[in-house]
Amino acid sequence: MDVNAAVAAAAAIAGVLTGVIAMLAFRWSEREQKRPTRTSLHTDPVLPPGVDTVLSVLRSSAVVLDEADAVVKASSAAYALGLVRGGRLSVEPMLQMARDTRRDGEIRQVELDLPRRGTGRGGEALAVSARVAPLGSRLVLLLVEDLTEARRIEAVRRDFVANVSHELKTPVGALSLLSEAVMDASDDPEAVERFAGRMQIEATRLTSLVQELIDLSRVQNDDPLEDAEPVRVDELVAEAIDRCRHQAGTKQITMAAGGTADLHVWGNRGQLAAALGNLVENAVNYSPARTRVGIAARRVTAPGGDHIEVAVTDQGIGISDKDKERIFERFYRVDPARSRATGGTGLGLAIVKHVAASHGGEVTVWSSEGQGSTFTLRLPEAGAARDRANQHPDLDDLDDEADQSTPQSSPYEPLPAPEVLP
Repeated sequence: MDVNAAVAAAAAIAGVLTGVIAMLAFRWSEREQKRPTRTSLHTDPVLPPGVDTVLSVLRSSAVVLDEADAVVKASSAAYALGLVRGGRLSVEPMLQMARDTRRDGEIRQVELDLPRRGTGRGGEALAVSARVAPLGSRLVLLLVEDLTEARRIEAVRRDFVANVSHELKTPVGALSLLSEAVMDASDDPEAVERFAGRMQIEATRLTSLVQELIDLSRVQNDDPLEDAEPVRVDELVAEAIDRCRHQAGTKQITMAAGGTADLHVWGNRGQLAAALGNLVENAVNYSPARTRVGIAARRVTAPGGDHIEVAVTDQGIGISDKDKERIFERFYRVDPARSRATGGTGLGLAIVKHVAASHGGEVTVWSSEGQGSTFTLRLPEAGAARDRANQHPDLDDLDDEADQSTPQSSPYEPLPAPEVLP
């Protein structure tokens, strides 16, 4: 009887232990099923309501990271900048910022220089601004803005201000010294007259510089096609020649115009006249005495519509290959000493470039050292440009008149071949 009681007690104890173990196992299994796994976090992320829509309209590159640093959401701009590769954030400083923000919840911002994608280590760097902020309890939002173009524009602005300051300082300083010289030579009429003449030259140079700065600012900021009209090329050529007639006469330079007559371009008359005038003025200034400057216009066929080319040819000092790449930069001079002697500001060709570009054209140069240069201003013909500008009533009347008129010969003599006059 004692044996049977012991066996029964042991069996009861074993049954109780088995039930306890089963219950604990069931509870543990139930808890594990409710707990989110690492895999589930990666494959089924949940963004807060509305975040996906907001990220899709942001101009900045956007990346959302989960608690394992995996990319939950990334914009196409983020991939284009090379921020995300293989489902991971590839920029280590940004990744470290995200981890720090996830840890303490603080918003962080930093500017970084990143290698441009596909250019290697020696390529141009991308300047970016990165901002990291917590997004809910588990996610981190990274916003990256490309500052490369803004920095480039700022560098151009700084260089422009520095160049303007330098160019203005030269004539202003000369005027100051000359005024002191006039005061010291008050009892010498000849010296006063000589210094006054020099002051007049420096004042004229200062006036030209200020005017060209105003012209450059205007062509950069204004829309030339807002007040566009049909412009006769013959009239532009005549104005450019008249503008430089005195300078050419002083140096005994012959100016000849030729080419096709009765051509028209579409644009701002004042800007076009200034651009062509600058080309002719440069040709006269950089040509030796008793040479020839030629201006010729013609129509050329192009896929998008006919264009008008106005070529200005001189027999001057020419331009080297290394200078050709920079002559259209503001304040760049091929021969600084000669430019100062002729009163050049270094802005004339920059104005021509901006006028041509804003009118849908271009300016090109051919030159050989010691043989002269040819600058060609290429602009859309009035009819083709008119079609792109949704027509213009004046041009319709002009075309009707052209259809009814008889062919006319050029009012100019043909452009002669360049040669140095004896």
